[in-house]
Amino acid sequence: MSRSLRRGALAATAIVFSVAALSACGAGNDAQTLEIRPDNAAVTVDDVKIQNALVITQPEPGVKGPAAVSATVFNNGGLPQTLDAIRLPGTASVVKLQAAGGSGPVVVPAHGSVVIGGAGNASAVIENGAASARDGDAQKVVFQLSRTGEVALSAFVVPAKSYFKEYGPTVVPAPPAAPGTAPSATASPSGDAEHGAEHGTETPAAGETTPAGH
Repeated sequence: MSRSLRRGALAATAIVFSVAALSACGAGNDAQTLEIRPDNAAVTVDDVKIQNALVITQPEPGVKGPAAVSATVFNNGGLPQTLDAIRLPGTASVVKLQAAGGSGPVVVPAHGSVVIGGAGNASAVIENGAASARDGDAQKVVFQLSRTGEVALSAFVVPAKSYFKEYGPTVVPAPPAAPGTAPSATASPSGDAEHGAEHGTETPAAGETTPAGH
């Protein structure tokens, strides 16, 4: 192989490695080089960033019960903040915010984050969510923080299934089925009378007394 051909082969190899390296960077955790955005709600205001915001409803349509807000709140500032409230503008919904420990404020630590929704995390329950959130809609959600103030975004409304099952509201159980009829004298309100009829006796009505000898 001539010297010029060898130089050309080496240059082509270098280009291939350069393209592979750029592709690896773009597909990594920091995909900003390719302007790739996740298909879930996210917003940044000052030091606060909110990602994966969702309104999660009951798993089956038409079932009455609470909904829940799920999100991750990041604080890139040097001071902690508290998440004072979550609101759903345009609805009559009331969001009950609760810290992971069950009491006290929801604190977003400095250079840290807090997860809302899921076992062991803080929770934000929409008590009348079934009446105000419909699956497939985009619902405006406002996060009120102690230092940054209001941070608003539009969150998708999804049922508590598949990936969202563990972050959704407490599932309202279906009403228990009526117990089956057992073959006994006390299985139904008329069972006593039937039992007495089989033995040639009659159950007295209310207020009546059984004649002596029966």
